[in-house]
Amino acid sequence: MNRLACLVFLALLSYVQSAGQEAFIVETDSIPAQTSLWEDLKYDGTSVYKGVLHVYSRPAHWKKDDWLTAGCLTATTAMMWLGDEPLNEYFLDQGSNAPGILKDGAFYFGKPLYNYGITGGIYAFGLLTRNQKVRKTGVLLITSATAGGVLQTVLKNATGRARPGTGKGPASFEPFSKEPGMHSFPSGHTILSFTTAYAISKQFKSPWVKGGLWALGMVTPVSRMWENAHWSSDIAAGVIISVVTVECIDKYLNRERNYDSYLAKKKISWNLNFSRQTIGVVGTF
Repeated sequence: MNRLACLVFLALLSYVQSAGQEAFIVETDSIPAQTSLWEDLKYDGTSVYKGVLHVYSRPAHWKKDDWLTAGCLTATTAMMWLGDEPLNEYFLDQGSNAPGILKDGAFYFGKPLYNYGITGGIYAFGLLTRNQKVRKTGVLLITSATAGGVLQTVLKNATGRARPGTGKGPASFEPFSKEPGMHSFPSGHTILSFTTAYAISKQFKSPWVKGGLWALGMVTPVSRMWENAHWSSDIAAGVIISVVTVECIDKYLNRERNYDSYLAKKKISWNLNFSRQTIGVVGTF
């Protein structure tokens, strides 16, 4: 985990330095305590539960444009399927030269235990410090990871797709197989890692920071192809599920839950500012 933390910090810092003076500002909004920690915890638990249900119920409310978008995304995954075998060979060759520390860090970043440790830590910080923006981000992270994680578990078992390492082709399926080698589609590591990166990126306006976080979130998916654990279409499906899930839950939290009222009551905005020349904390009254 120490290695992974260093990788995350160095990647973010490199993009911060290249983006200029206002590339990376993490706002921490301190407000008077309106409710107890226990009340906030219960409210957030309800937000997670209802947010997950909201994601799964959305297809029942889709309109023509939504179904068209879903069809395009499905077609994109199918097109990736056609290139699974040559792409698998390419990434296997690339993976032989990849640094071991990068492979290890990427693998653990996409593991549920470590990923939930990161997202849970972000949420706990926001809750305990009464930092409402971080708290809301933590709720978005936990809800998105839970919704995407449950969905990928169902799909893995239902499709029973063979992993590249089994020696079977990308069109080999054994639905509801109990063999670990038949749980390839979609990539769970991809869903957790890219969901985390994408959800955090929504808190920033700078395209440099957003791009840096997306690139960081893609290290784990690429490493899964280096390790011969997933086909490229497994990765594509995982990224699509991540983006759609985060967008859906973010809109739900903004529209249905009352987090913005907390932010409107802030007294002091504390900004942690990183740039080429300065590192500091600024309070705005």
